[in-house]
Amino acid sequence: MTGYPIDKIYEEAGFIAYYFHWTHDEIMSMEHKERRTWCEEISRINRNLNDDGKKQPDNPFDVFGKR
Repeated sequence: MTGYPIDKIYEEAGFIAYYFHWTHDEIMSMEHKERRTWCEEISRINRNLNDDGKKQPDNPFDVFGKR
């Protein structure tokens, strides 16, 4: 059985911690799907805040892509 890549877990945890200031224990107690959902929501919030009606260049820090 293959587990979820540890580098992706750290990426998700760092992303959520940076924006929401949640603790390591709070973030790591989440299921993978829940962490991904929060990462996508943070990315959506950032896109909406940065949207001024013009096409925005791709954001290299938007690691979870657009929906």
